[in-house]
Amino acid sequence: MLIEYPLNLDAVLEYAGRWAYERNPAFYNFNEIGGDCTNFVSQCLYAGGAAMNPTPDTGWYYYSIEDRAPAWTGVRFFYEFMVNNTGIGPYGVDIPIEEIQVGDIIQLGKNDRFYHTLLVVAIRDGVPYVAAHSKDVFDIPLFAYIYEQRRCIRIIGSRREI
Repeated sequence: MLIEYPLNLDAVLEYAGRWAYERNPAFYNFNEIGGDCTNFVSQCLYAGGAAMNPTPDTGWYYYSIEDRAPAWTGVRFFYEFMVNNTGIGPYGVDIPIEEIQVGDIIQLGKNDRFYHTLLVVAIRDGVPYVAAHSKDVFDIPLFAYIYEQRRCIRIIGSRREI
């Protein structure tokens, strides 16, 4: 049986602030092999209490660089897992940018290819401020990025087995 629970937003944001400009040695730094942005956002969600989903290939988990799910580190796979997950682990829904809140996720893209994952850490005057890896940032406005497309994900919570 699965139970649903909210993530600890304070823990998500605390982790983002702590590790935005550094790397947690418990996780591989993917900067040299495609970027570390989705790995960083996954770490933030995990720090907030999201349960790992250990399903091979289609889950959301990280045990080592050799033993991880594509959804932990890949922009497209992260999105597909979050908006389609009905099992263990975090889950969310697409939302319009006008509904963005602290703790939501924004992905940026071009030509229907999404390439960057950001965590919203503040909203000021209706503008989302984000944290990310690859180019390490914390609390910078979304308008600092140049992009053609964006999609927003509200993480509703997580599920775990009881």
